[in-house]
Amino acid sequence: MRTAVLARTALLVLALGGLAGAAQAQLFSDSEARKAIIDLRERFAASEEQAKTRNAELAAANARLTEQLAALRRSLLELNNQLEALRGEVATLRGHDEQLTRELAELQKSQKDVGQALDGRLQKLEPSKVSLDGREFVAGPAERAAYEEAMAAIRGGDFDKAAALLADFQRRYPGSGYADSVRFWLGNALYGKRDHKGATAAFRAFLNGAPDHPRAPDALLAMANSQIEMKDVSGARRTLGELVKAYPQSEAAQAGKQRLATLK
Repeated sequence: MRTAVLARTALLVLALGGLAGAAQAQLFSDSEARKAIIDLRERFAASEEQAKTRNAELAAANARLTEQLAALRRSLLELNNQLEALRGEVATLRGHDEQLTRELAELQKSQKDVGQALDGRLQKLEPSKVSLDGREFVAGPAERAAYEEAMAAIRGGDFDKAAALLADFQRRYPGSGYADSVRFWLGNALYGKRDHKGATAAFRAFLNGAPDHPRAPDALLAMANSQIEMKDVSGARRTLGELVKAYPQSEAAQAGKQRLATLK
């Protein structure tokens, strides 16, 4: 029996020892859990603090970025305003340039017109070469104009005016290259106004001054006609004979022969 008691006692002690070991093991496990929890809390707190710091940094960076963006917008706006102002200045300058271009073109055209007008006036004032009746000479503008006026009167049949203009021409330009032609046409103008004596004298003056002139045969024939009109038949015969002898190949000489055959 004693042995049985001892056996039960031994079993009880073993049981109590096992319970104590289990309790100790449980206690150890709770301590580790608490440490883990505390460590987790500390790490969470640290992470939360880091997050707050990071958020603060991000907020500060965001504020700086916002400020920079605002400054950039202001700069862009100012640059745009400057660009618009520059465009306006360029447009104004372009308008001025176009205006200056037009004014320059107008000035150049005006200068060209003035130059051409001046050249025209100078040409009118300068002597120029004249070709008349197979001869060439130089005459001034006033001289040319006076001769042309007289010839216009001849062509218009105004012999009184033509005779006056040609006589005036002789007085104003005695050494003119037109002198021979003026004497010839003066004789014709006087003949046209029936001043046959004056015409005869004008034709003789022409022939004495230019016997080799292309119109010399015509002058002799016209002179003979004037003499015939004055009933100076003998004088007309002498003049026609002179014509046929001096210029036998001329058309005037052929007409002179026919006229000479009719004179009695």
